[in-house]
Amino acid sequence: MIGTVSSSPPSGPGLSASPRPESPGAAAGELAAGTVAGGQVVWEPVVRHLYVHVPFCAHKCEYCAFFSEVPSGDLMARYVAALSRELALVAPDLRPRTVYFGGGTPSLLPLRHWETLLRQMERLNLLGAEEFTVECNPATVSADKARLLRDYGVNRLSLGVQSLDEALLDRLGRVHSRAQVFDSFDCLRRAGFANLNLDLMFAIPGQSLEVWRRTLADALALGSEHLSCYEVIYEEDTPLFAQLGAGQFAVDEDLACAQYDLLVETATRAGYHPYEIANFARSSTPTLTDLELPSFACRHNVNYWRGGSFYGLGPSATSYVRGERTRNWANTPLYCGQLERDRRAFESRETLSPRARAAETAAFGLRMNLGWPYADFTAVTGFDLRSEWAEDLDWLVAQGWGERQPDRFRLTRQGLRFADLAAERLLRPDR
Repeated sequence: MIGTVSSSPPSGPGLSASPRPESPGAAAGELAAGTVAGGQVVWEPVVRHLYVHVPFCAHKCEYCAFFSEVPSGDLMARYVAALSRELALVAPDLRPRTVYFGGGTPSLLPLRHWETLLRQMERLNLLGAEEFTVECNPATVSADKARLLRDYGVNRLSLGVQSLDEALLDRLGRVHSRAQVFDSFDCLRRAGFANLNLDLMFAIPGQSLEVWRRTLADALALGSEHLSCYEVIYEEDTPLFAQLGAGQFAVDEDLACAQYDLLVETATRAGYHPYEIANFARSSTPTLTDLELPSFACRHNVNYWRGGSFYGLGPSATSYVRGERTRNWANTPLYCGQLERDRRAFESRETLSPRARAAETAAFGLRMNLGWPYADFTAVTGFDLRSEWAEDLDWLVAQGWGERQPDRFRLTRQGLRFADLAAERLLRPDR
């Protein structure tokens, strides 16, 4: 089963930044927010990456386990005021190269609330990021909202398409239609967005290989710069999990594998470069070396995968700053109440040991197709991947999931398919 990666920060640490999406491929060696010198981690003087969680959705989808809720007008206004306070609290330590508004459904926020947040970011000198992404539902895209976002420096939008089959959209509980996907994509292009991502899902109950083939063909015909394609994961406390437990359908792993293989082959043929388990990007550089990312790779997510610091704001958001992980309350009124007292809304905080930090960095970094160059891993963590995790790397090679190269360790195509299991091996608590 493929591990999912979402907009929301992982519970473990993330990665670092690279050039603008319009620039040529970025070298892997550029991607570290913390480096080791003299046995000590040397962090950048300010944090360069910001995630903002918008917890509101028009409707909770059948598969979604992220914190989200259907809003009331009063709660949404209170959230915007609280988030504005939280931005002010972290602003002295933040000069973002990447910003990512995820959810939930950020595009559900009315124009007036977006104006409030973007003006606050302007006052706090938090605009001007090289990559500024906002997640959108096709049903909540408008020309006015697109223009406003563009005017304030948003330069990348991610459309939550999930499927282009009407029956499957209904099966997932999505509120948009197939036609709205095409209409919203055209609307965003007219507004001047030259960096668009499409989110798609496969292994959906009832999704045949042929339906997935047609979805890929229709999505690729749109010509987005980036594709994120996730396998459905059955999370507890979701309707799909309950339906699976009740025997309403069965998981077909062979079909899921065939759909993933079709995805990789079809996207690659269409000119997309696979650079992480579920992510494919176009590049202004047609031929990339093993040390380069495609120019339209999502720099924000690369920061997670390479162990970099980031601030996560909003209810349920995780931050990872200079080795300390904090998590906000997954309760919007409680989150707001804390910020109304000018307090950070932390539910938990944890300082990772150097060894734990290195293990998480290894596990997340191997999600990327380029793997971990040994020199880069040592520079970021202070540990030697080859000696410290020798037994685990041997096990991955024996499974056919990993391969040693002279300068790096990387997962094979089969290994990428089972990257979550590979990560569990590296993160074993008995080590």
